[in-house]
Amino acid sequence: MNRTARLYALVEELRAAAPRPLTVATLAARFEIGTRTVQRDLQALMETGVPVRTTTGRGGGWSIDPKMTLPPIHFTADEAAALTAALAAAGASAPYAGAARTAAQKIAASMTGPASAAARELAARIVALPTRTDSEVRAAVEQALTDNTVLRLSYTDAAGRESNRIVEPAGLLTAEGRWYLIAWCRTRRAGRGFRLDRITTAAPTGEQAQPHVLTDLLLGSSAAGAVPPAALASLTPPP
Repeated sequence: MNRTARLYALVEELRAAAPRPLTVATLAARFEIGTRTVQRDLQALMETGVPVRTTTGRGGGWSIDPKMTLPPIHFTADEAAALTAALAAAGASAPYAGAARTAAQKIAASMTGPASAAARELAARIVALPTRTDSEVRAAVEQALTDNTVLRLSYTDAAGRESNRIVEPAGLLTAEGRWYLIAWCRTRRAGRGFRLDRITTAAPTGEQAQPHVLTDLLLGSSAAGAVPPAALASLTPPP
């Protein structure tokens, strides 16, 4: 068993035993490997965000919260290829790119057989031209959207004019390979779109933002006809 398959198997072993913890020695015997290898594998899972934890003392060991993990998902070869292409399209400059990268690692670890082969073959055929991105700006935008908090931006428009804005984020728009933060701009007292690669700085204020409907802010703009991507329909709550 290679390491990727073993990591996946370790997660499933812990899920099957949950909430009871398993010792390193028990896992080593189960997979017929050394305790040091098990320890390294468990540490690697923890570092990639898998909710495994260890408790010390009598009755202690390693365990996992099954509520925080997914059961095995079996992809067809076409589904695996589609996921590979979608993750590649996210790119390093896309919002939540870091989370997409770790999700890709977990998906790859869960796939076997034709699905795994299809995903890896397609991945070898996809390349991307890097675009300028500021990881601190992206992280601030992601956090503001998650927490619904106000942001202070420095922004350069298409004409090269710089301005400072205080905005209340409403959502994200993607168009022609670009990502835009759609927000209520307190400075302009109107809905505005800010291209992420033109935001030079983004600082959280800690202030809670007022709720805004994304489609309302897009009315009257060139993006008024924007609709939720079809691939996200099953995740989008009904109106």
